Amino acid sequence: MRRSFRNILRLIRIARVLARHDALFLIDLLGLGPWPRRIARVVMGSPRAKSKGLRKGQRVAAALQELGPSFIKFGQTWSTRGDFVGKKVAADLAELRDRLPPFPTSEARATIESQLGQPLGEIFSSFDDAPVAAASIAQVHFAVTNDGEEVAVKVLRPGIEAAFARDLDLYMWLAKIANRTHPQAARLKPIEIVENFSRLVDLEMDLRYEAAAASEVLQNFEDDPCFVAPEVDWVRTSRRVLTTARVHGVSLANREDLLAAGIDPKIVVANLLRAFLTQVFHDGFFHADLHPGNLFADPDGNILAVDFGIMGRLDLQSRTFLAELLLAFINRDYRRAAEVHFDAGYIPRGQPLDTFAQALRSIGEPIFGLPANEISIGNLLAHLLQTTEKFEMPTQPQLLLLQKTMVVAEGVARTLDPEVIFWDAAKPVIEDWMRKMMGPIARIREITREGESLFRRLPGLAEKVEIALAEIARDGVKLHPDTVRNIAGYKTGNWLPERILLWGSVAVAVVLGLVFFL
Repeated sequence: MRRSFRNILRLIRIARVLARHDALFLIDLLGLGPWPRRIARVVMGSPRAKSKGLRKGQRVAAALQELGPSFIKFGQTWSTRGDFVGKKVAADLAELRDRLPPFPTSEARATIESQLGQPLGEIFSSFDDAPVAAASIAQVHFAVTNDGEEVAVKVLRPGIEAAFARDLDLYMWLAKIANRTHPQAARLKPIEIVENFSRLVDLEMDLRYEAAAASEVLQNFEDDPCFVAPEVDWVRTSRRVLTTARVHGVSLANREDLLAAGIDPKIVVANLLRAFLTQVFHDGFFHADLHPGNLFADPDGNILAVDFGIMGRLDLQSRTFLAELLLAFINRDYRRAAEVHFDAGYIPRGQPLDTFAQALRSIGEPIFGLPANEISIGNLLAHLLQTTEKFEMPTQPQLLLLQKTMVVAEGVARTLDPEVIFWDAAKPVIEDWMRKMMGPIARIREITREGESLFRRLPGLAEKVEIALAEIARDGVKLHPDTVRNIAGYKTGNWLPERILLWGSVAVAVVLGLVFFL
């Protein structure tokens, strides 16, 4: 009861904040019709006078900033989707990326000294008091180590854990209510979605996990300069402090800045999309916060990425599903696209395959009727979600983060190069991965792994055989009476087929042993 009362008060506060900033139109996103907004307007009162002169996007940004870190992340995501929310609103929401009010530098210094156990002067030879970026979770200061290395120092906001815990409690409370009262909630899996978000937040609140993620990505791309992660200074890193090499590049937030630096935006976009797709399909580990504030370009157009707090992982089954699905849509093979859903178990077997294929055609054909540079992966995913709902496809929580990241990456790409064709970037990467994973060499590799697994189990099997032989030597072989009668029958009857079966099995076992171990 206390939890419900607390969260109801929180919802009232959210409505009051939206009303003060004249942003109650966001309630319309819930699809409840005009009456909730009208009621909230009457109950919450008129907006502040200063809000009346602001653009819609500025009012939304101000409201989300006041509501806290999880709401700010919502605004950051939509700041890259000018095609959905409008270019002016997207530009205003972009202010939420790394331009939030910083917390006092004295608190940042105190956190660093407490976490690293030394006075700041013994850790860095110089430390810039003015933060270079202030985001919803942390802020970043430039510094120089006592070894003369230029670094970026990320420090968590004080009290950020409690702020997120409050929001997560509200989301889980709402998810459980939706699960009980909404007939479609089971398919959408709201509780699992909130749980996944909570796990991501837990990882993001410990900067050592971000350091490990950056290190892993750097290793994955050690032979490919198109996507570079900064090296981690592990000595100066802890749970609330992360120190990495300073990145020198041009931000992807402004196309004109790239042009002024002599960097071709088309090359930047090509590298961004290829790197993202490589992370998704080849590595199964991808940067899931690809907004422009986290991306820079070097003079050659390679991507220099920062902020590895939000990462996504996909297992082989999910990657195979996505690859086959996208290739089916690229080739306009809608029956195959339908079969992929059924093979993955995402669509219940009772649903008609041909009808589902027809529904997928209704998604693909209108999109492919557009000019190639106007085809949006975001629109495809949105239509696919609406269609699969009719065929009782449960929400796949492991794919939601990828869907969101794809939408953001496409938004960044189109901002820099309006003529970019996502499918042209995707097809060669996916086809190359499919050849490696599904071709003959991959099959041989799979057989080899299975053989190695069997070989590792041999000592245990030998030990069990030795124990069994010792028991036989001690107690003799005890046979069931039916078995004794069957053996006696073999002596007088025709037992040639059984002998052939026995020795045939032995021969097969010997051949398999030779294949795996010689």
